[in-house]
Amino acid sequence: MLGAIEAGGTKFVCAVGDESGQIIEQIKIPTTVPEETMAKVIRFFKQYDLEAIGIGSFGPIDVNLESSTYGSITSTPKIAWRDFPFVQTIKDAFSVPIGFNTDVNAAALGEVTHGAAKGLDSCLYITVGTGIGAGAIVQGQLLQGLSHPEMGHIIVRRHPHDQYEGKCPYHHDCLEGLAAGPAIEERWGEKGFNLKGRDEVWDMVGYYIAQALMQYILILSPKKIILGGGVMNQKQVFPCIYKHLKQLLNGYVSLPELSDYIVSPGLGERAGIIGSLLLGHQALQQK
Repeated sequence: MLGAIEAGGTKFVCAVGDESGQIIEQIKIPTTVPEETMAKVIRFFKQYDLEAIGIGSFGPIDVNLESSTYGSITSTPKIAWRDFPFVQTIKDAFSVPIGFNTDVNAAALGEVTHGAAKGLDSCLYITVGTGIGAGAIVQGQLLQGLSHPEMGHIIVRRHPHDQYEGKCPYHHDCLEGLAAGPAIEERWGEKGFNLKGRDEVWDMVGYYIAQALMQYILILSPKKIILGGGVMNQKQVFPCIYKHLKQLLNGYVSLPELSDYIVSPGLGERAGIIGSLLLGHQALQQK
């Protein structure tokens, strides 16, 4: 039996299950401060005899195994969680192998194994919600260099009608600062689900996401692109993305039909937690 933690900025999803994606039990815990949240996480898992635990966490995180701070959340805007030793905290409570990566890398792993990219050795999973992040599978492996990808913070061209300064505390008008949920709400004065009928809102979001996708396509050439997160629940964004991406690429590279190539998660909201189970399974195998 495997344990899985999908650690998000607003909630932790904890589950027990197996590498096939079968979930036996799952709970949600509010993300407050580490002492409070982690006590509830540990209490939940103590009920089970676990072989390994996989963690897909909000970031940035330290995934360098050679680093003295491996397994920590690093420069997150969530001050209480900055420099939190996530892996060590779990390791102190459970003597089992622990897999650790970003929540979006976990979701990418879930989707390539059991979801919309099943059968492929390459995919890109992007979440557009409270923040924007992406995980990539390249030649069957999670993409990692000095650290994990931070694709939500690339610089994009300004929409001609956008005077909004940007929400990102680090870069202001990067992709996340212009197209994530909090930016949409602050720019237009209402939450996204109240703006459903405002075509100009979603066309602008699509304009920014399409620019990002163009760059990812030209650099990584993924075989499938999967867009998840709360903003992407507004399905009217997808046609806007297809339109702007087609204009930007201008026939330069050959792609499949965009509605088949750029899709919603096959696992729905379970991509991250199933991917975290798989991170745990990988850790068990590596042991």
